[in-house]
Amino acid sequence: MGAGSASNQANRRNFSPSKTFQKEPYFKLKTTFLLLLSLFVLATQGVLAQTPKPNIIFILADDLGARDLGCYGSTFHETPNIDRLAKRGVQFNQAYAASPLCSPTRASILTGQYPARLGITAPVCHLPEIQLEKKLEAGGPNTRVRTANSLTRLSPRYHTLAEALKEAGYATAHFGKWHLGHNLPKNPDDHYEPKDQGFDSDFPHAPTAAGPGSGYLAPWSFIKDPDITDKVGKHIEDRMSEEAARYIKSHRAQTFFLNYWAYSVHSPWNAREDYINHFREKAEAGSPQRNPLYAAMVKSLDDGVGRILDAVDEAGVADRTIIVFYSDNGGYAYPPKKTTPEGFADTPATSNLPLRSGKASLYEGGTREPFLLCWPGRVKEGTRSDLLFQSTDFYPTLLAMCGLTPKPGLQLDGHDQSKAFLGEPSPRDIVFCHFPHGTANSHGAMPGFYPGTYVRRGDWKLIRFYGMNPDGSDKLELYNLKTDVEENRDVAAAHLELARELNALIADFLKDTEAVVPEYHAKKEPVLSAPNEPLAGWKNRNCDAFQKDGILNVWGTSDAPFLGIGAGLHGAATIAFRMRSDTSGDGRIDLLPRSKNASSQTVSIPFHYASADWQEIRVPLPAGEPVGILRLYLPSAREIVEIDWITITPEAGDPKRWDF
Repeated sequence: MGAGSASNQANRRNFSPSKTFQKEPYFKLKTTFLLLLSLFVLATQGVLAQTPKPNIIFILADDLGARDLGCYGSTFHETPNIDRLAKRGVQFNQAYAASPLCSPTRASILTGQYPARLGITAPVCHLPEIQLEKKLEAGGPNTRVRTANSLTRLSPRYHTLAEALKEAGYATAHFGKWHLGHNLPKNPDDHYEPKDQGFDSDFPHAPTAAGPGSGYLAPWSFIKDPDITDKVGKHIEDRMSEEAARYIKSHRAQTFFLNYWAYSVHSPWNAREDYINHFREKAEAGSPQRNPLYAAMVKSLDDGVGRILDAVDEAGVADRTIIVFYSDNGGYAYPPKKTTPEGFADTPATSNLPLRSGKASLYEGGTREPFLLCWPGRVKEGTRSDLLFQSTDFYPTLLAMCGLTPKPGLQLDGHDQSKAFLGEPSPRDIVFCHFPHGTANSHGAMPGFYPGTYVRRGDWKLIRFYGMNPDGSDKLELYNLKTDVEENRDVAAAHLELARELNALIADFLKDTEAVVPEYHAKKEPVLSAPNEPLAGWKNRNCDAFQKDGILNVWGTSDAPFLGIGAGLHGAATIAFRMRSDTSGDGRIDLLPRSKNASSQTVSIPFHYASADWQEIRVPLPAGEPVGILRLYLPSAREIVEIDWITITPEAGDPKRWDF
């Protein structure tokens, strides 16, 4: 027993060293693996610490429309370089500017805040007056509307996107249009220019310029630097993009934020003659986009973008450079009025179809923008996205794309969309736009250019136009953008509960941003006639009308209101009428031919109302084919127009007079 126990113990003792010996390779392997893993982590951290953050190039066009690029469907404009950028990244279809005009949108990009909160709601930052207080414009006893008095400077108290990137070690440079304020001469307390707002350099340093002065071609009147001289005829986009290209190449070893805010395609309306001639041969009558001069302006913008893209490639930084292409508001979808050279003033500069209207409008053509994003190695090239985006989102999004976070406690209205770019759900499902400016005198020329606020939630968009109803109350228009992107069918009356719900969102937005809201004071108490009720033989269209104290009062309910009557004219005549409106404006007389032949054409004769008091207007009507219908288009689309009497006097025949 004892011997056996001793033997067993010996065996156990002999077994233990053997077992330990068998484990030893495992422990050595494990230890070696952990050591290598630790070294790998440390090495990786060191590499990551040395890996530069991505560069950012932000290209902002001025007044470029949502359909002005080849990649967005234009067959008339030629944009091969911008289209090249689209192939490098993502093309967005649901991107919005924070305002239908430039300065407010620019401020929203640099601060991440709504223009309503900032108080910069109009493009007035070139004015010498320094206005930093949110308030209404002053009005008199007869003022029917008091609109916002926009701030004229972006206050230096905001921590701008450029400042955030500069603090993170970025070299920062601004090229082109600023339009967010300038410093007055010999005033050391002014800090409103690019170098005051986070940019190391500024070219061509023209902070007072709302556009390229008297023209795009050298010599440039808006540039005050005597050292910036070029041969006559050189385009400013060529000059600026050459400077930007040099900057990219000279900073290839650094991390930089290049802010290229183009002057194109803002007025004045002029361009390279060879480009104009090229598009003159290409233009087709009847096409929505057919203005050769504007197409030439777009081509020069594209030239500048191409030069920047080439510089990125030549500098060898394409794989670590984020490139953004955007526009500050909608395209100018109206006749330019004055062009150099002459001959293009009567053709709309561009068309945003199927989007309604354009620049300065609260309809889709005024704020929906082209948006291209190149984020190498992250977003898939050559793709499209319906993600809802607004210009306020750039601030937090670009910082996140660079691995940065906004300054603690910073007020931001924008959303970080960086993860949404990579396929995650977007944090944004609502867009607001507040525009407390505009006029009733557009006479249908700029539909939607009226003080208002809109909200888009999902496919639904509600616009609150201030004081547009005859009694001075706000008018609500509701559109389903999925089925009616043209905004032709206002369905507010059919969806009252939804309209009220969205209007409540607008009310909360205005309160939260402490927005300046226009004040309207109805000076009349209209008793409306039934729609299209005959008024002494006249019929009202696109307007309500009522007779009071011998005066016909007409109120436009949509664009281009008019009164019509069967004229029965067979030769030259004169129409005269006595009218009064709160504001001046342009109107016209249309003569619709009695014949239905294809060769028959409507004749239009314009007139101008230039007084806020009673004025007698006489318009000669030319001889021509027999007239069936005469239409009197009113000079004020959204104001009450008072008409005392109307007479039509043929050269041969008895005059007709209507006293109301």
